[in-house]
Amino acid sequence: MKRLINGLLVAAMCCMATSCSKKDNYAGPDATFSGNLINSVTGKNLLTETGGFQVQLEELSWSSTPAPYNIPAKPDGSFRDTRIFSGHYRVVPRNGAFWPVDTVELDIAGNTTKDFTVTPYLEIKNFSWKLNGTTLQMTFNLFAPKAAGLPKVLDVQPFVNNTPFVGSGATIYDVYTGPNILGINASYSDDMAKTSYTVTVPNLLSGRTFYARVGVRVDDSNKKFNYSEIVRVDVP
Repeated sequence: MKRLINGLLVAAMCCMATSCSKKDNYAGPDATFSGNLINSVTGKNLLTETGGFQVQLEELSWSSTPAPYNIPAKPDGSFRDTRIFSGHYRVVPRNGAFWPVDTVELDIAGNTTKDFTVTPYLEIKNFSWKLNGTTLQMTFNLFAPKAAGLPKVLDVQPFVNNTPFVGSGATIYDVYTGPNILGINASYSDDMAKTSYTVTVPNLLSGRTFYARVGVRVDDSNKKFNYSEIVRVDVP
């Protein structure tokens, strides 16, 4: 009897193993989708940071209400994903420091590229910097390409890091960023556009190299930053 039971168990296990070993007939992700977000003011890539915006994809090939899939931004304003299923998609850049962009539909297969032109909430103009001893000063103006309906300007923040990756997600916050935030909390106006702002970051460590920039954000749901260029600061 024990032999019979053992035989039946072995047979059942073999059947289960066979049923679990069926091949997946669905094709894997075989396409690459990439592109850039172009600043409508400068004609160049939008200055941003890793994750500073997302490109949302919704595959319409199989469903009219698909679950969204997001590609995060790269610091240079580009995006790229090499593991996309070929198909027909609805695509839109979102969750960035720019005015809403129209959704587009396109087919993605092979190596597909698509650039999007966006209008930033704010531009940092006339950016300059100087180092006095161990104190960094960054001076600039704020310009709104589209002032009507712009949310309130919250603040300007310096970002300082010891690598070229510098922004809200890569900064020495407690020492250099947090204590030196410049609060604005006002609606954009002609007076604001004419104002020359200066952010000061004191007590940089001597003999070190830092990378710095400033960012400004408005009071929208994302509160992402519009950035200046990144500068290298060698502290004597």
